[in-house]
Amino acid sequence: MKNVKQIWQETAKQLEKVYDQREAGNISYLLLEDLFDVSRASILSAESLDVDHAKLKQAINRLLNHEPLQYVTGVADFYGRKFRMAPGALIPRPETEELVDLIVKENRIEKPKVLDVGVGSGCIAIALALELKGEVFGTDISEEALSIARSNADRLNANVDLIQSDILSERLPVNELDILVSNPPYIPQKEFEQMAKNVTNHEPELALFVPDDDPLIFYKRIAKEGLKSLKRGGKLYFEIHERFGSEVKMGLKKAGYSDVVVHKDMQGKDRMVSGNL
Repeated sequence: MKNVKQIWQETAKQLEKVYDQREAGNISYLLLEDLFDVSRASILSAESLDVDHAKLKQAINRLLNHEPLQYVTGVADFYGRKFRMAPGALIPRPETEELVDLIVKENRIEKPKVLDVGVGSGCIAIALALELKGEVFGTDISEEALSIARSNADRLNANVDLIQSDILSERLPVNELDILVSNPPYIPQKEFEQMAKNVTNHEPELALFVPDDDPLIFYKRIAKEGLKSLKRGGKLYFEIHERFGSEVKMGLKKAGYSDVVVHKDMQGKDRMVSGNL
């Protein structure tokens, strides 16, 4: 048995080889919480704990090799819930939680019909299914991502219908939608070299990058298909690259959407766009 606060301090110290002091401390907290079910209160009160030191050492080595924490622990926190996470799906970011929060706050329809395009781990679709109590669907081209999403839907008791589909070549599989949402790939390939190794070396490129000569390819396609699949008065929501707010807004207006709004995230960056049909 060892003082858990001491374990946390020793783990954080090792992680400072790769992360700054504050981030190393936070990662150490989350690592102990998700690997060994240790609360922050237990750490602060310096309780004694018998941890699997071999398991902890392996996890630390993976983190020092720039592997994302969520893949190391197999867990990601999203909108108040814990989702299973694996390398076949993109790790959800805080701005994606803000997108879900925007949708929840703006839509008071009873049992809305919702489609999430590019469902990944299922975090958006599952959160909306649990919050809005509607009929929710999700599509993805990746069977690996769909498998992770199914696992999360089962674990969290969310009723989500998941469908394998390629948005760039197939019609949307659901019509008469109240809400169409997507957090599609939106990072131009030329930005690859500027990105952190924990992202480029481990997260699925399929979910991240778009061609430099057509970075809005997914927005254009989804907006076009949304014209056929949304109900009149239905709403379209996107997460976007911070540099593309005005371009996405202009594209939606040109496609025929009204009341198009670019929403800023908590850092004041353009990260979401919504429009009405």
